[in-house]
Amino acid sequence: MALYLTEQHIAQLLRIDDVIAAVEGAFLQQGMGKAVNRPRQRVIAGRSVLHVMPGGLPGLGVMGFKAYAGGRTGTRFLAHLYDTETGELLAVMEADRLGQLRTGAASAVATKYMARREAGSIGIIGAGRQARSQVTAVSRVRPIALVKCYSPSAGRREAFAEEMTSELGAEVVAVDVPQEAVLDSDIVITATSAREPVLLGAWLGGGMHINAIGSNASTRRELDEGAVRRSAVIAADDLEQAKIESGDLIAAVQSGALDWDAVLELGRIVTGETPGRRAPDDITLFESQGIAIEDVATMKLAYDLARERGAGEPFRPPG
Repeated sequence: MALYLTEQHIAQLLRIDDVIAAVEGAFLQQGMGKAVNRPRQRVIAGRSVLHVMPGGLPGLGVMGFKAYAGGRTGTRFLAHLYDTETGELLAVMEADRLGQLRTGAASAVATKYMARREAGSIGIIGAGRQARSQVTAVSRVRPIALVKCYSPSAGRREAFAEEMTSELGAEVVAVDVPQEAVLDSDIVITATSAREPVLLGAWLGGGMHINAIGSNASTRRELDEGAVRRSAVIAADDLEQAKIESGDLIAAVQSGALDWDAVLELGRIVTGETPGRRAPDDITLFESQGIAIEDVATMKLAYDLARERGAGEPFRPPG
């Protein structure tokens, strides 16, 4: 019988270290040509937008999709997991927290393979829920001792600093301008919904690694063309999806600052086919759209843990 997992179940079951390992495995399968990912489909109707993300990991024996609709009353995320051999529905789960965790995990995987090994500081622009999971996840793969956070809201950045200091056991400080967050940071994270660049190439220093997670629509940009142009290695979680959604990269291609042939898929780096960093002074960039195989791998992890621990509720579809 299929399981139904609520947000509370997901929060109790999933730990970031396990999610990082699961997402890394998904990228390994991608790099080996054994994963199936389909770009996000969007349906705009009335005042709401429906997003659907399907994918499969045959090596894990699962496939599934996440669907979420955003409108005036907010957004609810639901994910479905199926057995690849029988087509049996295995689980339906609420997927807001799951999505935050897998997005943070994807940045952690990119950081593991693209950032300098000794990288010990983060500068983050953005202080929302995604920002929290980003900093937590990246801190699992690098020895982070200092985090500098900028948000246009002084209250939000101060609250972020207080909360994350307690969680990480590291120094987390709020700063007044975005440049200050970036200056001298080893890892830079942009976690915003900005439509115009919030990170400029002129601010970047040699050896930095950038995780840009907010530009997942062609109308959104977090990086200016200078930041893209200065990046020696650029990776996307899925190239086909990036060509549709990554406003940062689309704008750079349209201006002639970038050619799509220069953009790698993260899976190729995870398999070791191509290096994520060629020299210590390289600036490296990971453009995260958030892709379906990240969800499927995390859904499988949650399902396995729920079965092991007797968690979840029975889900009886009609018919």
